[in-house]
Amino acid sequence: MDINADVDPVDSEDSADEQELRLYRAKLWAGAERRLWHTSVEGTVGERLRELVDWAEREGHADGPVDMYGDGLVEEVERRVAEELGLPAAVFFPTGTMAQQVALRCWAGRTGNPVVALHPLAHPEVHEGGAFGAVSGLRTVHPTDAPRLPTAEEVRDHPEPFGALMLELPLREAGFVLPSWEELTEVVEAARERDAVVHFDGARLWESTTAFGRGLPEIAGLADSVYVSFYKSLGGLSGAALAGPEDVMEEARVWRHRYGGLVAQQYPAALSALRGLAVELPLLPSYVRHARVVAEAVREEFAAAGVGWSRVHPEVPHTHQFQVWLPYDPDVLSTAAAEQTEATGTALFRRWFGPGAAGPPGVAVTELTVTRPGLEWTAADVRAAVRDFLSRIEG
Repeated sequence: MDINADVDPVDSEDSADEQELRLYRAKLWAGAERRLWHTSVEGTVGERLRELVDWAEREGHADGPVDMYGDGLVEEVERRVAEELGLPAAVFFPTGTMAQQVALRCWAGRTGNPVVALHPLAHPEVHEGGAFGAVSGLRTVHPTDAPRLPTAEEVRDHPEPFGALMLELPLREAGFVLPSWEELTEVVEAARERDAVVHFDGARLWESTTAFGRGLPEIAGLADSVYVSFYKSLGGLSGAALAGPEDVMEEARVWRHRYGGLVAQQYPAALSALRGLAVELPLLPSYVRHARVVAEAVREEFAAAGVGWSRVHPEVPHTHQFQVWLPYDPDVLSTAAAEQTEATGTALFRRWFGPGAAGPPGVAVTELTVTRPGLEWTAADVRAAVRDFLSRIEG
């Protein structure tokens, strides 16, 4: 199942009608008067750049030099990430895919074992075209296929040796789910018992502090290395960072160059990362708390409306993102969502997707996210928007 409610992706095989529909949806969402969240691709080039320049001028970054091959602003981002995570060093990468390739390759060289244990729904398995094996000579195994992170027992009992355990926190495709803090520490301990290193895929680690009840340094401190993203929860233009021990990060810099990631100038991405760390990171706990209000209101209105089968997953969101399931064709729900936005100026749901080959027939799923604009929605606002949406399906 490939769910991506943040972006309506371009596909080279899309028909002209499909591409026109994609552009229509993007324009519709961007122009909505009320929404729960902003996507990373909304707005024009001019709007995004002006916003970034305005922030840079306010914070004293606008008159500084541009970077060249990873100095200047890029080094500042690396220092800031290492400080936030409480780890010795960090390295800026143009993409998370590259950062994790490099991390696991470095660890394979140290452990002598190229096998990576991870979940079959983890990002490298679902969205990266088999890059671990095709590019880095790594092989993957799956301690569990349940829609959650593996347990300590599953890690201990896996029949094949592995050099690294990779944990995606939260596991996005399963509903942005996290283990409990006790479960996480037990899983890490189980990996250590097998002499495996632990790597966190922390693309969305920033917003996991509320559910764990722990700060970022304590969470990141469980792992040998951590990857974080700047363009997802922090709203950056692009970019990622890999953090961990000094010697591993020095080797990561070598591999970054070999993989083509030593970009001449990245100051727009680095500047937007600094803005995200300064502006969005402190707000994430409030987004998580309000996502729970939104999820409860959605669930209550589905029940009040007598929807035959529905699901908000998790019932209490672990982060500021969660799944919503309804028993309709995804095209019907996507059309109703677009009609609601066009008629009322309110963007509640966006694109809906089928459940994938392994899912039950006749249902569809979407993702809801709560960011700054969503904080203005009361539970009553959410319920009213859900009622209006349902009326457009049944009407």
